[in-house]
Amino acid sequence: MISRRRTLSLLAAAGTVPALSALAGCGPNASPGGDGEGGGPLRVYWWGGDLRNGLTREALDLFSAAHEDIEVSPEYSEWTGYWDKLATQFAGGDAPDVLQMDEAYIDSYGTRSSLLDLETVSDVLDLSAMDDAVLDTGRLADGTLVGAPLGIGIFSVGVNPTILEQAGLEMPDDTSWTWEDFAELSTAVSDWASGAGEDVVGFDFFGTSAAELGAWARQSGEQVFPREDETLISKDTIVAYLEYARALVDSGAVVSPSEQIEDFAAGVEQGRFGNNRSAFHFQFHTQVQTFQAASGSPLRLLRLPARTSGDPQMVNKASMYWSIANTAADPTSAGTLVDFLLRDPEAAKILKIERGVTAFPELQDEIETVLDENEMVSLDFAREMQAEVVRPPLVTPASGVGFGDELSRLGEESLFGNREPADVADEILSVLEGMQPEL
Repeated sequence: MISRRRTLSLLAAAGTVPALSALAGCGPNASPGGDGEGGGPLRVYWWGGDLRNGLTREALDLFSAAHEDIEVSPEYSEWTGYWDKLATQFAGGDAPDVLQMDEAYIDSYGTRSSLLDLETVSDVLDLSAMDDAVLDTGRLADGTLVGAPLGIGIFSVGVNPTILEQAGLEMPDDTSWTWEDFAELSTAVSDWASGAGEDVVGFDFFGTSAAELGAWARQSGEQVFPREDETLISKDTIVAYLEYARALVDSGAVVSPSEQIEDFAAGVEQGRFGNNRSAFHFQFHTQVQTFQAASGSPLRLLRLPARTSGDPQMVNKASMYWSIANTAADPTSAGTLVDFLLRDPEAAKILKIERGVTAFPELQDEIETVLDENEMVSLDFAREMQAEVVRPPLVTPASGVGFGDELSRLGEESLFGNREPADVADEILSVLEGMQPEL
């Protein structure tokens, strides 16, 4: 099964849906916020790869040099162990003061009163220059701000221009292309590769990701988790998504379902897109840096194909957040640190856009001075998209934390042909209806 790992890969620039078991330990045992009198080192906890770990520690060293009165204790984990450890810490009354938070988790922790209202430390944490549409993704339904977005990630298409050139194909016009156009182009790449004896495919995998389904829903005027003024995704829309995924397999645009599983399990460096064996790959846009490094190729970013030409419904997703535990012994110091990590120009030059493109426009100019050509691909794409992005979807509610895993499981049943798309769509819709929050 790839549902767990694949969902993590496609949903977040750093990942996404945590284990349901971890939720059980989060929140109910949390005590009210600290008294502001301090209580030992300020503990900071984050997830990520080696690059993020090194950059974060470098930025924390810079903070310590500028704030000698605040001792910082860094704590780091890879994604796979992060959420279980965090839940255990909260349940045991030993939560870190400052923690990295994800879109799929923020409502779950926030609604359990585990996270501090950041507006209570607004005297040291100034988020006024951040775009409201981005900032509001860190708010609970009642308006409480529990997460400060580190940056934005845009679900998009990575493309390897070299493969298209080898196949004798033109770069598509992503301002007008449709899913049908994308399927035809991906199939054409696969057909060329088959005739040329190349181990290359048009597109690596599709059909089991909540990010994909969310985009498909938006382009249909619907949402996976709708607000009061929005419409829940319909069975017809889910069926169309599942049937499209199967059609990609039938046409050869993607490899077989089992090969898709193998490809994902191989990881970035050995997977098709990161190893120059796939022309297209869906990702949150800053992830293209990882693939550029792995492939050594001049990868580019494109808008999503659209159900209606010219309407890709691109959105800014908060790549991740900094949050402060409601149990923090010194909320003021914690707020000071978060403000530094988000707004200090020198810290921004260290952290660059590894966690997403900063939501503070003035810092983008600072960061640009230290970015290389590959990194500028992400920044330029984010800037270009700001003129057309639409309202971002509701953050995953606490009741919907397990949806990504459920969709992966059910999507695979359809993809392998074990069940008909209409039957699978009924179950997906039933699962979703049971996960809708009480508005």
